[in-house]
Amino acid sequence: MKDYATKITEQIDNTLSVEEIEKQIEIPKYTSQGDLAFPCFVLAKKWQKSPQEIATDLSEKLTDPLFCKFVVVGPYINAFLHKETIVKDVLAQVLKNGENYGSWNFGNGKNVVVDFSSPNIAKPFSMGHLRSTVIGNSLAHIAEKCGYKVIRINHLGDWGTQFGKLIVAYKLWGNVQQVKQNPLTELLALYVKFHTEAEKNTELEKEARLWFKKLEDGDEEAYHLWLWFREESLHEFTKIYDLLNVHFDSYHGEAFYNEQMNETIKTLNAQKLLEYSDGAQVVNLGEFNLPPCLIQKSDGATLYATRDLTAAIYRYNQYQFDKAYYVVGQEQSLHFQQIIHVLEKMEYPWANNISHIPFGFILKDGKKMSTRKGKVVLLEQVIEEAVMLAKQNIQEKNPNLLEKEEVAKMVGVGAIIFHDLKHEKQNNVEFSLEDMLKFEGNTGPYVQYTHARACSILRKAGQVNFAKDLTGKIEEESWMIIKQLILFPSIIEKSFERNEPSEVSKYLIQLAQDFNKYYAHIKILHNDHYLVTRLALVKSVTIVLEEGLRLLGMQAPEHM
Repeated sequence: MKDYATKITEQIDNTLSVEEIEKQIEIPKYTSQGDLAFPCFVLAKKWQKSPQEIATDLSEKLTDPLFCKFVVVGPYINAFLHKETIVKDVLAQVLKNGENYGSWNFGNGKNVVVDFSSPNIAKPFSMGHLRSTVIGNSLAHIAEKCGYKVIRINHLGDWGTQFGKLIVAYKLWGNVQQVKQNPLTELLALYVKFHTEAEKNTELEKEARLWFKKLEDGDEEAYHLWLWFREESLHEFTKIYDLLNVHFDSYHGEAFYNEQMNETIKTLNAQKLLEYSDGAQVVNLGEFNLPPCLIQKSDGATLYATRDLTAAIYRYNQYQFDKAYYVVGQEQSLHFQQIIHVLEKMEYPWANNISHIPFGFILKDGKKMSTRKGKVVLLEQVIEEAVMLAKQNIQEKNPNLLEKEEVAKMVGVGAIIFHDLKHEKQNNVEFSLEDMLKFEGNTGPYVQYTHARACSILRKAGQVNFAKDLTGKIEEESWMIIKQLILFPSIIEKSFERNEPSEVSKYLIQLAQDFNKYYAHIKILHNDHYLVTRLALVKSVTIVLEEGLRLLGMQAPEHM
C-alpha cells in the first residue's frame, strides 16, 4: 500500500517531504470510504485555509491511472484504487516473487545480533522459556526478511551461585544413574529439594556458596560436575529446539566470559568510571536517574552486569553489529538500561544500537511459574500433548489423511508458537492448551487450515498457466484479499520497526478470515473467463500465508 500512497503524496504538496505526508495517510475502516484517505489538517496552517477547502481544491488536481476517483468527505480526501489495474499488478507481483514477496533490502550489508532463549542449564526447558525463544526466533526471521545478516546467540545461564546449590544437592541426595537416565527432571528435583531443605537448615546456603567458590577457583570435582550438568542440559535443550525448528550460531553462555571480565574492569578503572560503595565497585548513573551499576562485589565477585558488558564488547568486536537485540523478560529492563548507559560512558558509539526487547510472563492460573518452587510446566510435555490433541482433531476432520504424524507435529507445535506470538510481546499470556489448538478463531491451526484449504483448491484445479490468462477482472468479494496482499510488505516493515511479531500474526488472521469469506461466497473452480485470475488469487494467498507462518517460526501444511 505504501507504493500507492506515494503516488498521492507526490502530488499533494512539494514543500512537504513524502515521509511527512505518508505519515498522515490512513486506510479507511470501510471499503465504501475508499482505499486510502488523506486528512488535510497538516496543510491548514501553511495554506491558510480550512482542511475542508484544501480537500476540495486538492481533489480536483489529483490524477493517477492507479486511482479511479478521489472523493471529498469533510477534511478528508478519500482515494479509490482502480481495481482491475491493481488486481493484475498485485497478483503478478506475488506470483513472480513467490516467497520473496514482502522482502526489503534496507538491511543489506548490515548485521543484527539477537540474544534469545538463554535457559539456565541443569533445569528443564519450561513454558516460561518459550516466550524469549519464539519471539527471538521470529524477530531473527523478520530481520533476515529485511536484508540483515542475523547472528543468533543463546546466552546460556551456565554460571552463578545456583550451581553451588546444585552441587551440594547432588552430593547429598543425587544418584548418578538416575541423573543419566533423566538428567534435567532429576536435576530440577534436586534443585527444588535444596530450597525446601535450606528453609530448615541455613547451613546449606553457606555450603553452596563454598562450592561455587571452589568452582570459580577451578576445583576439579566442582568443574567436572558443572561440565556434566552443562553437556546433559544442552543435549536435552537441542531436542526442544529441533521440535521448534530453532537454531543458533553461538551457545556462548555466562561462563564463556569468565576470562574476559578483568579486561572490562581494567578499562572501567582506566576511564575513572569506577567508584567504591560499601566496599563494592560501581559505575554511578545518577545523570540518567538510575541507581549505580554494580560491577564487582566487595569480595571480588563479578555480577551479571560485568558479564553483559563484557559480552556486548565481545559481540561488537566479533560481529560489528548494526543492531543488537536482547530478548529478555521485562523484569530485566532496569538492568539493560544500566548496561547501555555504562557502555555509553565507556564511549562506545555503538551502545545506542543495543535494544532490550522486553516481554510479559506466561501465566498458569493467573500466576507466574516458579522453578524454585517446582511449579513449572515442561515445554516438551506440552508439545507432546499438543501434537497428540492435534492428531485427534485431524483424525476427526480428515481420517484418510496419509501424513497424520507429520501434520499433527506441524499443527501442535505451530499452535503453541502462534498462541504466544498473536499477543503483543509486552502482554502476559495465559497458558491454555485448549485455546491454542482450536481450529476456529484466532489460532495457529485456523491459519494453517486455511492454507491447506487453499492448497486443496489448487490441487483440484491441476496445472495452470497464470502468465497466459491472468486478467484484472474479478469478483467484488476478492477485493479485501487483494488489499491484504498489498499490505504484506508494509506489515513486514512495521513488525521490524516495532520489534513486534504480533503484527504478522494479526495480519495472517485477517488474511485467513478474508479468504474464508471469499471461499464461502464464490465458486472458485467455476470454469469461466476469470477462473485463472481466481486461481492466481488462491495461489497468492498460499504464498503469503506460508511465508507469514515461516516468519513466526511455523510450518504451513498442504493437507489437514
